Amino acid sequence: MYRSQIAELLRLSPEKLFNKAQQVCLDYCGDQVHIRGIIEFSNYCCRQCLYCGLRAENKKIIRYRLTESEIMESSENLVNLGINTIVLQSGDDFNFKPKQIAGIIKNIKSTYPVALTLSIGERPLEEYELFKKAGADRYLLKQETADSVRYSKFHPGQSLNHRLKILSHLRTLGYEIGTGFIVGLPGQTEQELVLNLELIDKLQPDMFGIGPFIPQSDTPLGSSPPGSVELTLKVLAVSRIITCNSHIPATTALSSLDPQQGLLRGLNAGCNVIMVDYTPDKYRHNYQIYDHKDHITLEKTVKVISQANRVVGSGWGSSLKK
Repeated sequence: MYRSQIAELLRLSPEKLFNKAQQVCLDYCGDQVHIRGIIEFSNYCCRQCLYCGLRAENKKIIRYRLTESEIMESSENLVNLGINTIVLQSGDDFNFKPKQIAGIIKNIKSTYPVALTLSIGERPLEEYELFKKAGADRYLLKQETADSVRYSKFHPGQSLNHRLKILSHLRTLGYEIGTGFIVGLPGQTEQELVLNLELIDKLQPDMFGIGPFIPQSDTPLGSSPPGSVELTLKVLAVSRIITCNSHIPATTALSSLDPQQGLLRGLNAGCNVIMVDYTPDKYRHNYQIYDHKDHITLEKTVKVISQANRVVGSGWGSSLKK
């Protein structure tokens, strides 16, 4: 789709845009909403991303790492609730060695009939093959902005080109790939939003997440205003229209800015996935990627799906791109 067409979609009235996105979602994805369970197993990170509370220079955060037994226990809790996709998420924590991560993957996959998604940041390319052979099914690696100059500004020492190279490598290895971006990053223009959507259109990822910027008080962007819920919903709707059958979550960030209606509004804008957080209670509040992070429970999720006149998805909710 041309940039001008993407910009034109963004300028549609919310009602017209959301109705179109909902219809595309139903036509290409059906009425199922897939539930994924997240285990945030480490909040250590070696990166210095300007917006993220996990950044290495944040000395105020209480750091933690789950043990392998705690990861397995959390996985069992998810499976017992009927959730059959597990997302292992962390900062870029190289204290977890490749063979250790591969062992955790093998343990989960040999014990439970689940799909396993990794969201553990940038690793050496050869490690991704090791994780795939161990049984990992999906990999989530958001780029946050498609503007290469601003990417390097917000992610010191990193480049957009390398990020995209990793995504291409992951796809070659057979992963279902996920990416995404932030709406409302300080200084973001409509042109950048269109660029972000153009990249999503080009990649046609199996899944991607789009959420509003929420400041974290102990970061360089801590005093910046949050992104707009309304604009985020419009961007989500446009992304549904241009990708048709990618899996798109109503994000935790959306729910954090609008705890009462955010998830429902996300589903009504074309989303078809919700992530529930099953990080152990004693650690959860220290996964401070941004302030006032909502805790999305299974009970809340099921209720919202019903309110949207949708049904809880069955199976693994695998890619519809195949």
